[in-house]
Amino acid sequence: MSILEMKVPSPGESITEVEIATWLVKDGDYVEKDQPIAEVDSDKATLELPAEQSGVITLKAEEGDVVQVGQVVCLIDMDAAKPAGSAPAAEAPKQEEAPKAAEPAKQEAPKPAAPVAAAATQTYATGTPSPAAKKILDEKGIDASQVSGSGRDGRISKSDAELAAVPALGGSPLSATGSRSTTTTKLSVLRRKIAQRLVSVKNETAMLTTFNEVDMSEIFRLRKQYKDEFAQKHGVGLGFMSFFTKAVTRALQMYPDVNASIDGDFKVNYDFCDISIAVSGPKGLMVPVLRNAENMSFSSVEANIKDLAIKVRDGKITVDEMTGGTFTITNGGTFGSMMSTPIINPPQSAILGMHNIIQRPVAVDGQVVIRPMMYVAMSYDHRIIDGKESVGFLVAVKEGIDNPVEILLGGDERKGLGL
Repeated sequence: MSILEMKVPSPGESITEVEIATWLVKDGDYVEKDQPIAEVDSDKATLELPAEQSGVITLKAEEGDVVQVGQVVCLIDMDAAKPAGSAPAAEAPKQEEAPKAAEPAKQEAPKPAAPVAAAATQTYATGTPSPAAKKILDEKGIDASQVSGSGRDGRISKSDAELAAVPALGGSPLSATGSRSTTTTKLSVLRRKIAQRLVSVKNETAMLTTFNEVDMSEIFRLRKQYKDEFAQKHGVGLGFMSFFTKAVTRALQMYPDVNASIDGDFKVNYDFCDISIAVSGPKGLMVPVLRNAENMSFSSVEANIKDLAIKVRDGKITVDEMTGGTFTITNGGTFGSMMSTPIINPPQSAILGMHNIIQRPVAVDGQVVIRPMMYVAMSYDHRIIDGKESVGFLVAVKEGIDNPVEILLGGDERKGLGL
């Protein structure tokens, strides 16, 4: 018998452990080589674990287990024959196709139902309240035999006892009439790491925030005038992020201390602008990085952001694509935020927060006019960035957004957009 021990691969430098988030197969399933068998969470990303060979799998870890890099998490019997009539590997994980692949199961399902129920009534846990449930039932004078348990093997849970206690309150004005249950879910490794990093930022940096507002009129005009031609030539839309990215890279070159970080007693300045773009995905907020964004064209920025956003939302983003970054841009405006104080993404020293765009009356040349306005906020580490640099940086960003043709497009809007 040829048994393959599948070990946890290293997701990236400095990562020593991962958490089994979800098994995509069951114990005893036949798996094909390269078929995704599990999703594992590291403190930086969620990654898929593919089968290294074909065969019958035996799981050696449970969902939620924290395992070390290099630890055996499953065995694959490579000599096991593929079951006759089994679905191809690519189709196996699709739950919606399971009834078609196993039609006879409809006739067999009722047979094991009775034995399962019977077995449940024979276990010691059936009808037994948990300590918390027993306390509630004793206080309300309720017999446990009158309560149906919804816990494992029929055990009476705390929520079962709370629901049973509702009628016992005798219709008091303070009585509860709806569900009183609670759900406790363990935070993923990624979410726990994010929480740890955010708390450390608040505790270990001298974080301040400065605000300004930008007039989006010219960007609205450029997008409306050139969006079809831009999309036809470059294959991507002309969005707001390319303008803000170019305005930020220009400002970073003007104020190099904003494009720096602290390493102990030293300041590290970067001669490149690696811009982290905050993207919301199913696993939480991710910050993939645009490398050397200062050298990118508008179309290149848009194409790279689109590619990285798709990877985040599909769970395909890699650790390398999120590592590094010298400055972060986050857009809370997509969720309706009018103003906020974004938190620094360590070890960076500053972050720019974009917000929603509101038609507001503003004074222009002594006249009140309606313009599409956006508040922008820059949080920065005052240990390395002084007020002069932070305010000057945000003003430079404002200049680029208010007057993109002259400042960001070199005076020629068509040429600057690559048209």
